[in-house]
Amino acid sequence: MASLKAAFDKAVADSKNLPEKPDNATLLQIYSLYKQATVGDVEGKRPGFTDMVGRAKWDAWNSIKGKDTDEAMKEYVALIESLK
Repeated sequence: MASLKAAFDKAVADSKNLPEKPDNATLLQIYSLYKQATVGDVEGKRPGFTDMVGRAKWDAWNSIKGKDTDEAMKEYVALIESLK
């Protein structure tokens, strides 16, 4: 478990120094996996039409609701590694 947390923390740091900015769909995937791994399932109401970015983030996070924290960490690490 400690090694997964270390790998996740390294991937978080690496995500800030990717060679090029990922497309929006990939950025939403990174965001949702990070939030699922660090916070858990999304809570609260879906943002309204005027908050397009918040709504997209909420939808992406909500789409992986129920995913185990360790699984979200593993997928996050794998995604960041694939973008290097």
